[in-house]
Amino acid sequence: MKIYNHIDEFHKLENAVVTIGTFDGVHIGHQKIIARLQEVARQTGGETVILTFFPHPRMILHPEDVNIKLITTMKEKAELLEKLGIDHLLITPFTRDFSNLSPQEYIKNILVDKIGTSQIVMGYDHRFGKDREGGLEYLQKLGPAYGYQVEEIPEQDIHDMAVSSTKIRNSLLSGDVDMASDFLGHPFHLTGKVIKGDQIGRQLGYPTANLFIEETYKLIPSDGIYAVTVEMVEGSKLKVESKGLEGTLQSKEDPESQITDERSPAMPLKSQTSDLKSQKKGMAYIGHRPTINGMSRNIEVNIFDFDADIYKQTIRLYFHHFIREDQKFSSLDELTLQLAKDEIETKQILENINI
Repeated sequence: MKIYNHIDEFHKLENAVVTIGTFDGVHIGHQKIIARLQEVARQTGGETVILTFFPHPRMILHPEDVNIKLITTMKEKAELLEKLGIDHLLITPFTRDFSNLSPQEYIKNILVDKIGTSQIVMGYDHRFGKDREGGLEYLQKLGPAYGYQVEEIPEQDIHDMAVSSTKIRNSLLSGDVDMASDFLGHPFHLTGKVIKGDQIGRQLGYPTANLFIEETYKLIPSDGIYAVTVEMVEGSKLKVESKGLEGTLQSKEDPESQITDERSPAMPLKSQTSDLKSQKKGMAYIGHRPTINGMSRNIEVNIFDFDADIYKQTIRLYFHHFIREDQKFSSLDELTLQLAKDEIETKQILENINI
């Protein structure tokens, strides 16, 4: 799959089969649209193009809403679309100027002149152009003049799946990762760098890798213990840039980016990327660690049967089941006893996970 971080990078195609949208989560409703997109491309000898936006339009049009969270980062979305076999992913920087394009300017300047669109496959509810004035009817109306055809994925087809990005977000925020994964068609995941923790888990007999999520807009499930699988994320050949977007999407500052490693010689940095090339099972914790009066929200994972040093490596957690809510215990001994029970339950849940 070829990725373009701006419309000016794209070279006009002779027969572009296009769909447009944010595709947050790349859920089963999106996958239905993409499957039809690919079918049309095969029938017409065309190339599939997904036109998406970064940042998410709501982040630009409603900057006051600091609670906007997305199921997938742009890089995660690109990886999912590549797995589905898309030919071209065009990431258009969404700005206020872009949002003020009239529907006709949007169609002529971008879809026709820049992309070379011959076929459009659309969900029933997609809107575009200034004040969201454009829609399916407008595309159909201008089709004969600009030489493209439009196919709608009917409302009933999408509603039959009873899925939406909003439903998935709500499921994750309530801890229901099972339902979210059913809607997504794949396990929800978090991707981040392993950073230095305070070693409390190690003292309890449950050493954890502490995860740093760079993208502040990434949705984090509700606090609690989860059954997960874990894998190393190798350097991806997918290059998704965000140049020119600083100040629009703010990333967290890596808490270790300005410090040197202060660990003892007994814990040297080692290259152990091979140990996590295959997925491992584990239990993840999300929360403020109330038993030790923690102040910040942590994401940690205890990887079963694994003792390699993965400090500063990037890993991915796949969420399979919610075990229990976060809670405060009267002592670390009581917490340790509960973690032993959590481990047993988590291993039972993961027995049926095929990895």
